[in-house]
Amino acid sequence: WRTRIDPSFQISVNLSPLQLQNGAAQFHWREHMQAQQLSGNAVVLEITEGLLLDTTAAVTTELLAYRDAGIQVSIDDFGTGYSAMAYLNQLDIDFLKIDQSFVRSMGLHTSDHALCEAIVVMAHKLGLRVIAEGVETPLQRDLLQAMGCDFAQGFLYAQALPAAEFEQLLG
Repeated sequence: WRTRIDPSFQISVNLSPLQLQNGAAQFHWREHMQAQQLSGNAVVLEITEGLLLDTTAAVTTELLAYRDAGIQVSIDDFGTGYSAMAYLNQLDIDFLKIDQSFVRSMGLHTSDHALCEAIVVMAHKLGLRVIAEGVETPLQRDLLQAMGCDFAQGFLYAQALPAAEFEQLLG
């Protein structure tokens, strides 16, 4: 897709806490990307917010190795767990993904709007980019855009698609 669609095309892949804790994921991704002749910026690895609470030396080493390989890291479902904010800087996180539970009722509940806005402001002050999950309506998109959210994903744009249909959508 980087050759056919855009040289900066990037995919996100979810990693389980177990993959990070046993250290196997790092070598798998590095080898796979080298075999495909891809640079580190071709992939964003998504980890759960809860993993930040159980950050061991092995997990820290793994996350820093991704950074050194140019692979970006995203915190998925941000706002639903009990994250330790200090790790956002220490582990060189690139993106925060606002959980869809906040986005879903953002137009109806001012508290969800305020939480989304606070996450965007905090992330930007830390040098992180923000992705909103679960964007389904133009109102949600417009509210997120007005608060400076960097990216959005959800059914407003497309449902999950097989690769061939995805290519047609971008075509």
